[in-house]
Amino acid sequence: MKWWIAGLALSAVLAVGVAIAFTSPPKLLSIIDRISGGGTDTHRAGTAIPFGSHDQTLDVWVPDAASETPRPVIVFFYGGGWVKGDRDAYAFAGRALASRGFVVVIPDYRKVPQVRFPAFVEDGAEAVRWTRDNIARFGGDPDRIALAGHSAGAHTAVTLALDPRWLTAAGVAPDAVKAAIGLSGPYDFYPFDKKRSIDAMSHWPAPRDTQPIEWARADAPPMLLVTSSKDTVVRPYNTENLAAKLRELGAPVQTENYEGLSHEDVVVALSKPFRGKAPVLDRSVTFLDQAM
Repeated sequence: MKWWIAGLALSAVLAVGVAIAFTSPPKLLSIIDRISGGGTDTHRAGTAIPFGSHDQTLDVWVPDAASETPRPVIVFFYGGGWVKGDRDAYAFAGRALASRGFVVVIPDYRKVPQVRFPAFVEDGAEAVRWTRDNIARFGGDPDRIALAGHSAGAHTAVTLALDPRWLTAAGVAPDAVKAAIGLSGPYDFYPFDKKRSIDAMSHWPAPRDTQPIEWARADAPPMLLVTSSKDTVVRPYNTENLAAKLRELGAPVQTENYEGLSHEDVVVALSKPFRGKAPVLDRSVTFLDQAM
């Protein structure tokens, strides 16, 4: 009998180990975040909602508390080098921002190698279109939409905020975006020297068009650009160069460079268990409160 019980216990441990081994790090972080009480005063008000013209889906996170006025909105684009990631794995980001009073939209988008630039940016524009048209029924204010993203998602967020072509093509006025946050984003990485950027961007006939820095403009919405000293995936010069160009043009931009943090640490710091790494959430909320 003891051997039978021990066998069951070992099987359970092995099953948990296998589940963890096949769970993506962001998804595992979202599970840990939920267990540790992240976003206990929030909920997912919409799951796998269809949008756009390519069978994309999105989630909507909202605060539990009722509000007498529509809440500001954040469309958050996750990272993954344009090849991986999904909206459910970034529940920790939705909870974090919703816990501070925002309605949060997390859309999926098409990935490499099935698509190349600008497909994922076009998907982002369609997510903004859906948000403008539908967010009021979730308590969000369609006149106060901000974009945010990490890594490849920051590229999409900042591209949409700077380059008016994509929102215009989706039927959205570019000034619908009131602010943007880029966390560890690539904005000035041409010529392409890494497999992921080569695969995602090099097929476009005008490669410099893929670079957000090329679209810096004086009337850009306010931006917060965050990087970190130990980011070896997307080097800090991406943030530094774009910020310098925006400042030169007179556009409103703020920056943060967190000492000792890696590329992943910046977005991980949004989750409740790891907020001690850096005040990324507090800094983002303060910026958005001022900007919107």
